[in-house]
Amino acid sequence: MRLKRVFIFPLILLAVMAFSVTAMAMDADPAPGEEQAVSAMDDYTGDIDLERAVKRALELNPQMTAIRAQLTGSQFGTRSAFGNFLPEVGGSYGYTNYGRRLTSTTRRHDDWVANVNVTQPIFKGFNLLATWQRAKLTEESNQASLDNVELTLISSVQSNFLSLLKARMDVKSAEDSVARLESQLKVISAFYEVGLRPKAEVLDAEVDLATARQDLLTAKNSVSTQMAQLNTLLNIPLEADANYVGQLKDFPFSLTLQDCLSRAYKSRPDLIIGKKSVEIAEKDSTIAASSFYPSVEGEWNYYNKGVDAGLSRDGVYPYTSKEYYTVGVTASMTLFEWGADYYDYKKAEENVKQVEAQLEETRLNAGFEVKTALLNINEAADRIEVAKKSVAAAEEAYRMAVARYQAQVGTNTDVLNAQSRLTTSEAQLSQALADYGTSVSTLFVAMGEKNLGLNKAE
Repeated sequence: MRLKRVFIFPLILLAVMAFSVTAMAMDADPAPGEEQAVSAMDDYTGDIDLERAVKRALELNPQMTAIRAQLTGSQFGTRSAFGNFLPEVGGSYGYTNYGRRLTSTTRRHDDWVANVNVTQPIFKGFNLLATWQRAKLTEESNQASLDNVELTLISSVQSNFLSLLKARMDVKSAEDSVARLESQLKVISAFYEVGLRPKAEVLDAEVDLATARQDLLTAKNSVSTQMAQLNTLLNIPLEADANYVGQLKDFPFSLTLQDCLSRAYKSRPDLIIGKKSVEIAEKDSTIAASSFYPSVEGEWNYYNKGVDAGLSRDGVYPYTSKEYYTVGVTASMTLFEWGADYYDYKKAEENVKQVEAQLEETRLNAGFEVKTALLNINEAADRIEVAKKSVAAAEEAYRMAVARYQAQVGTNTDVLNAQSRLTTSEAQLSQALADYGTSVSTLFVAMGEKNLGLNKAE
């Protein structure tokens, strides 16, 4: 009975450990699809401003689902690497038929053996530690990749949202242009009917009006296209008429180049990824060097033998042979591999140098992106001031041209030219405002910061 209890204990231990592994798997993070299925019920009715649009995209865009799954996978990889530090438990159960009798006092030829094995790694040449640290670094790198994808998505949503607002301004400008040309056509037609103006002026006005109407149709189509693009980014059905609200405007921007560079070097995800890549390469070098060290393992084995499936002794085995355990430590080392391990290590070292150089290049490009975005902001701000003055002057010039024409001291060409210049000035203003907002968005992305609503520039 004592020996049977000794045999049962390892089996119970093995069952408990197997159950623990199953419980850990069940306790793992939920599948990405489950979270998205709940989020997909999110309501998109009501006003959607820039900040709400960006938040929805970050929650529901398929890009985010993919990168979150990658991050979750790396977390499981870290757990797996940590598990290599723990004992490995195995078991076996087998049957052997011998051509001769087991002992001189029995006719038995059958041998049944059950075995439980526990192996504990003691030293693996720093391989286990470096592998676990590498897995942790990969997890941190994937977290930075998640931030990088978020910034890219934020930039895309903000750019398209600003393009939509610009397209709406263009529609308003085109509608005003059509209204002005229709009014002018009525005046010219009235003058022509009483013989004060030639037919050619009527035809010129009709051509300009037709062109303005085509521009209006193009502007309206641009609005529809931008809305479809936003619906796609926000995971909203294409046929849905989402109510995007907002208007282009300029706002003060006070950051200096040095401020922007400092924040970029601290926060940019690609720089964080680059630093983690260098550390990962260094861990790969450590893993490659582990082959230069001996490997040490501790092992415990339990055996129980019998002459039938129930492992009964039946007088064949003495107690000392039927049931026993062994404990030992094994050290092993590969002494020579014709340089395979050495050159693998040298390759890993060179890879570290390569990744370090790539990190430095990424840092230089980051500084260039910040500088370019800041210059574009300053340019757009200056263009806005010029465009506002241009619109005011063009409005006054158009008003004067119409008044001169109605007083019969100006020409139809003067009116049409003034109208064209006013439309151009309005388009330049809307473009400058859109470029300003886009440049601010680009700068914050270049700094690695999330400014969802573009409602601050500090």
